[in-house]
Amino acid sequence: MPTPVRRRRALHFLLVGTGLLLSGCGLYPADSGSTDDGPLTLGFVNGGDSEFHTCLQRSVEITAKNNFARLVTSNSRQNASTELNNIEVMIARGVDAIILQTVDTDTLKRDIEKAEEAGIPVFLTSVSTDPDDILGAVVVDLHAVGQLDAQWVGDDAAGRDVQVAVIAGAPGAASDLLTDGFTKALPANAEVVAEQPGMFDPKKAGEVAATMARAHPSLDYAFVANEQMAFAARKAFDAAGADHVRIVTVNGTDEALAALKDGRFSATVSNSAGNTGELAVRNTIALLRDRRAQKIDHTPIRLVTKANADTAPLYCPSDY
Repeated sequence: MPTPVRRRRALHFLLVGTGLLLSGCGLYPADSGSTDDGPLTLGFVNGGDSEFHTCLQRSVEITAKNNFARLVTSNSRQNASTELNNIEVMIARGVDAIILQTVDTDTLKRDIEKAEEAGIPVFLTSVSTDPDDILGAVVVDLHAVGQLDAQWVGDDAAGRDVQVAVIAGAPGAASDLLTDGFTKALPANAEVVAEQPGMFDPKKAGEVAATMARAHPSLDYAFVANEQMAFAARKAFDAAGADHVRIVTVNGTDEALAALKDGRFSATVSNSAGNTGELAVRNTIALLRDRRAQKIDHTPIRLVTKANADTAPLYCPSDY
């Protein structure tokens, strides 16, 4: 049975896009700087441990250091209750602003209100809400990301009746918008015959793919919500004799570009975590300093195939 897309009740989101658990510990001392002079102290609450989250954190760390900002970090590990606790930790540490990669759009309003009560503005990555409620945001239009993969499937199918499977991430936030964009953009000749969450966990995604291959031996395509899961799904499909299944996915990592070139993947959509993290820190600092910056900014996205893999943007920063 397809997994239903969870309804986002509390807020209207513009659209998204996948560290280390430090329990409030960060790269720099916790004493807060002034927003008028001296170094700022930024809090970064990450949402999980996928390659996206790891690269996002690395970019935030590098950009904060390059801009002489102190940084306090924590990780919610896909748990909404942990996210609220991390917000409370950042409040206690007296940060000047919180950069938040949320795990659940349904509870985000509560988290923002908690920070607002303490007089601390929130800058969002991947999703956005009412601009009046936040300092700013860098959004990845994950609905459009899903659409790009669906359009590739439609073009490749060329009018043939085809079967499609969806291996989603963890229910909520990024995964819901991503899979919704994909499924709604598929042409009428492409039928979604299976949809299950892989929880952004390669092991789980491999198990899901193996089950799908057994249940649907005529499966033609699989959409997988990130590349780490997609590699596990590829192995599972191949082991089940379903090496004909064409995989489309998301992120644009170096490993995925290699997989496009050798045929393991058919398409991916680049949305650089490095770009997202850099924009988040730079724009947060600029907005705190009342300097010119876009309140709602966007991470560029791009469909990548074997034909243009050599010119895809860098996904993850590699050095400090």
